[in-house]
Amino acid sequence: MRLLIAITGASGSLYAQRLLDNLDTSRHEVHVILSQYAPAVLAQELPEGLRLPENAQIHGLRSMNLPFASGSNPPDAMVVIPCSMGTLGRIAHGLSSDSLLRCADVVLKERRKLILVPRETPMSLVHVKNFELLIQTGAIILPANPGFYNRPKTVEQVVDTVVARVLDHLEIAHSLQVRWQEEPE
Repeated sequence: MRLLIAITGASGSLYAQRLLDNLDTSRHEVHVILSQYAPAVLAQELPEGLRLPENAQIHGLRSMNLPFASGSNPPDAMVVIPCSMGTLGRIAHGLSSDSLLRCADVVLKERRKLILVPRETPMSLVHVKNFELLIQTGAIILPANPGFYNRPKTVEQVVDTVVARVLDHLEIAHSLQVRWQEEPE
């Protein structure tokens, strides 16, 4: 699978890192693009820096020459994690002022999988209306709302409850958490 992972300036860099940590680049082609403010947030939240998987390719925000900026060469799926509400709104309204936004637009128009992982709270009606627009176009809105039924003990385990759901929607096998099961009678 050809995957494009976009990281925005929303707080929650660890979600992106844990997703990248759990993508097997021997099985999947992984591409990464950072929004304008992502580097500042990454520096604050991941002081040791973003660790890219081996063979992952990073693309510039300003170049429209990257492969996925054209409908003739879309990725199989794109994940925006974490996704700022500004980025989400610009995607919802079809703005393509940089390569991250253009790639999201291509993914939507080509009916490929677009997963947006917003982390911001509370939400305004504007956010909810943007969610509605995106869901109507086929995007998956997967808020960074962790689960606790597996009793996570570390921050990474909490984050992994969300990353596991992203991997589920990408149809990528993982063992990040125990799945919910019916209780024995």
